[in-house]
Amino acid sequence: MLVKDVMTSNPVTVQMTTSVNDLQSLMKKHDIDTVPVTDKQGALVGLITKADLRKATPSDATSLDMFELSYLLSKLTVEKVMIKSVKTTTENTAVEEAARLLEDYNISCLPVVKNGLVIGIVTKNDLFRSFIDMFGTRHAGVRATFTVEDKPGVLNTFTEKLAELKGNIVSLVTADVSETGRRRVTIRVTDVNLNQMEDLIKECSGILEDIRNV
Repeated sequence: MLVKDVMTSNPVTVQMTTSVNDLQSLMKKHDIDTVPVTDKQGALVGLITKADLRKATPSDATSLDMFELSYLLSKLTVEKVMIKSVKTTTENTAVEEAARLLEDYNISCLPVVKNGLVIGIVTKNDLFRSFIDMFGTRHAGVRATFTVEDKPGVLNTFTEKLAELKGNIVSLVTADVSETGRRRVTIRVTDVNLNQMEDLIKECSGILEDIRNV
């Protein structure tokens, strides 16, 4: 699955000269927390979030009255409060790579850029939904987690034997473990029962960590 499969295309954007007042209205209207900032040609020049706005605007404890506050915000532009150094991604980036970028840089979204222009935006929520789909969590069946030897052919043997049982793989993910020479497998399958799956894991020299009906 790629970023283009989960991103919001043609996102709401603003320009640097947009007032904070107008930006707040725009965010409320479209129920969004993050807005890319572009130049007149649509090229990315910054990013602004609700958190940035909270830092830049007076707190509730301000002594300014409503009219004074409104006037100040009408004069404050996006350029003054936006993030100028923005991490981006492309539409053909794998979703797991986009997730890694969000985690590594502790950010909540990535503008999607093509030929310098903003064509989309992908958020943590978008990727969260994509992982739900990738793990097949809406499919009933058997879910098992186990470790196997980390060597060629082990998973092939397991899936061949599963096919002989007429089991259907909904999702299969592997991950590193601390134990050298082994790998953790999490699999979700249909058309087999718990006992069949547990016996198969043992037959393939797997060490079962968790198994359940889902």
